[in-house]
Amino acid sequence: MIIFPAIDIKNNKCVRLIKGDFNKMTSYDNSPFDQAKMFFKSGFKNIHIVDLDGALHGKSTNSNIVKEILKNFNLKIQIGGGIRTINDVDNWVKNGADKVILGTAAVENTDLLKTACKKFKNKIAVSLDARDGFISLSGWKKQTNISTFEFVKKIENFGISRIIYTDINKDGIKKGPNIKDTVELSSKVKIPFVISGGISSIEDIKKIRSLNNSNIEGVIVGRAIYDGDIKINELAKYI
Repeated sequence: MIIFPAIDIKNNKCVRLIKGDFNKMTSYDNSPFDQAKMFFKSGFKNIHIVDLDGALHGKSTNSNIVKEILKNFNLKIQIGGGIRTINDVDNWVKNGADKVILGTAAVENTDLLKTACKKFKNKIAVSLDARDGFISLSGWKKQTNISTFEFVKKIENFGISRIIYTDINKDGIKKGPNIKDTVELSSKVKIPFVISGGISSIEDIKKIRSLNNSNIEGVIVGRAIYDGDIKINELAKYI
């Protein structure tokens, strides 16, 4: 199972949100670059990075920071936030991103998603952020009536490399992830799933690792690291 420490970037800083609410945002002292360096030195090979400014405004605004991380560390980075066009995807692939995450663009333009998967094989991840079973878009600001399950079935055969599933109601509150719904959803398709949102302790990591479900590829850990609930050196034992 892959463990993805998370770096969310807003205004050039590492931040975490609570339930996707930008009014409930915590900024941290470490720069995104220094945070990536810390993860790298601790032995992590995969990092999940989101440009929150990009997600909000529809175009990447922190790309230079991410490109510096890509250039300086031998890491597999999955990058999302503000990626809306084939040219955006192409740019990130050329800069060395392991996976390029489409969220809002994937839902609003399935033709773009299909084209991206065809052109960039095994490079496209889809981020599905759900609130009560329905997809939210644009940095979680826009709530849709699109069923997460129905959308997953619709894109099942596009050639997506992984789905990152976030339960917004769990995100940032450190009360444990929504394992039940993630596992249930992942069992409906053959696309690998990554659990995101609500990881609170090493016990959550152990619980996910013990799942008898080959479709759960990994887990994203964010706020619990930054607030010190999970120590990086302890988490590194489960890489």
